[in-house]
Amino acid sequence: MAMTFMDFEKPLEALYEQLEKLREVGEKGELDVSDMLRELENKITAKRKEIYASLTGWQKVQLSRHPERPYTLYYINTMCQKFVELHGDRYAGDDHAIVGGLANLDGQTVVIIGQQKGVNTKMRQYRNFGMANPEGYRKALRLMKMAERFNFPVVTLIDTPGAFPGLEAEQRGQAEAIARNLFEMAQLRVPILCYIIGEGASGGALGIGLGDKVFMLEHTWYSVISPENCSTILWHSWDYKEQAAEALKLDAENMLHFGLIDGIVKEPLGGGHNAPEEMANTLKSHIKAELAKIIDQDPEERITARIQKYSNMGHYAHAEPAPVETPSKRKKS
Repeated sequence: MAMTFMDFEKPLEALYEQLEKLREVGEKGELDVSDMLRELENKITAKRKEIYASLTGWQKVQLSRHPERPYTLYYINTMCQKFVELHGDRYAGDDHAIVGGLANLDGQTVVIIGQQKGVNTKMRQYRNFGMANPEGYRKALRLMKMAERFNFPVVTLIDTPGAFPGLEAEQRGQAEAIARNLFEMAQLRVPILCYIIGEGASGGALGIGLGDKVFMLEHTWYSVISPENCSTILWHSWDYKEQAAEALKLDAENMLHFGLIDGIVKEPLGGGHNAPEEMANTLKSHIKAELAKIIDQDPEERITARIQKYSNMGHYAHAEPAPVETPSKRKKS
């Protein structure tokens, strides 16, 4: 099976080529190459550890977009014993960029909602590359309100380059749909767990990203703007996207340091795409553990804590007004 390598993984690509050739030699000939294979595999593991020990912000952005990275439907189908997808917002239509429905997570019924990018060119077009229209956010809200009605926890899986910026989306109320979701999610009586599994860009991510706890997978990003768009605004060119990624501090470690997320879910060495089933099992265990902590909380206390969580974000200071000189205080000439 052909593997896709990022630019910074080129040393690994060369080692994997050697590994494949060595395996072919072992299969075609009568030579015992097991020791050489083991040595080369150990070398690959060591090189991967070396590369992944010091990833830049831009390299993590690249990893979050890896074409073999698991998407929402893979996680749902791997983690859950049963999933019933529900469609439509009951206003305009069904948005294929956001999927959601009822799922059985080891006996616990949950409502899972997430962005789906598509696994090939045709499906990416069908899913609009994970960029939701207003009807997608309204579908998500409909499912959340249903979860509230039946007292089911909500789990969201975030992976989007942003909400769809097209004229037709704005005409149908894109900003209002996202704002309405934020307003309603802040007051939802059931638990909400949010996981950034790939890209977490701007309001497109926030539209399903306000919860009791927000977590990021290790090699993901979360920011008000993508590095490319930031570079375009500041330098009028995409050429400075790497500098923009560093300046935005959009990786999981920085987001945790800033207090904008509640934790980081560790990925397998080399990223979730290298061991997708292992990644799905890790995510499943994390969801179950976090749900157990908050599922019995009083709904009113839950809402208060959720609102307080977001109220505490950021730092600010009150500036003292400068003294105003009145005519009586002026020195007489």
